[in-house]
Amino acid sequence: MSAALTLTGRRIAVTRAREQASELAGRLAALGAEVVELPLIRVSKDIPKELLDEVVQELGVYDWIVFTSANGVRFFFEEFFRLFDDIRSLGLLRIACVGEGTARSVTELHLRIECQPATATAEALADELIATGSLDSAKILVITGNLNREAIVQKLEAARAIVDCLQVYKTEKTDLKADPSAADFRTRGADAILFASSSAVQSFVDQAAALKPESGATRPLAGSIGPQTTETMKQLGVPVDFIAKTPSLDALVEAVVKRLGRSEPVK
Repeated sequence: MSAALTLTGRRIAVTRAREQASELAGRLAALGAEVVELPLIRVSKDIPKELLDEVVQELGVYDWIVFTSANGVRFFFEEFFRLFDDIRSLGLLRIACVGEGTARSVTELHLRIECQPATATAEALADELIATGSLDSAKILVITGNLNREAIVQKLEAARAIVDCLQVYKTEKTDLKADPSAADFRTRGADAILFASSSAVQSFVDQAAALKPESGATRPLAGSIGPQTTETMKQLGVPVDFIAKTPSLDALVEAVVKRLGRSEPVK
């Protein structure tokens, strides 16, 4: 990212869950942006106890464990370390994940990732796993949230893998009608609003009345983190003004700078 570009004087709305917004907000603020946090979704731990007990008892028989989000890594290992005091209790599990954020969450635990696609989508991860040639009758544990798509499971099962899913978190829509940040957004608007998930897009559309900029407010450009989010935006009628080159926070910030960055700071 060119040091000559700056977001000074720009207002950027971030729609990630409140507990996840700080990293993206911090990167934008470091470039001079005024960040408006619109937590359109919230993410919380949600693990069916009976299913967790079954998975824990059979943990040693799985060949692969698949993570499709940093949330999945976080909540799975919170429970894992509650139940076990030694990382070696994972046994010989091989780890697959999608996306740089997910990968970082895994490597921070000093665990090695054996499968990660260049394209950060669940479909690409399934293709990469299939390409290993080791899936016939392999047992795979996919760590999910309540809104995860079935595409990865269907692809893996078509390759003759035996797939179990363990939900460890849920994503829910928030209600921003009475939130001061929503009032500020309605009154002043923003230069851009950033979407990092399909669930945030859906929540934005569902709360359109509470978030509609008033007369005189700046109408924001809408930015997407990647293909799945972009597809949802198009389906729901949200204009897509710019898209990150790859589904990552780094690429999303770069896309903002490319679209809105100033060659000289506003004084």
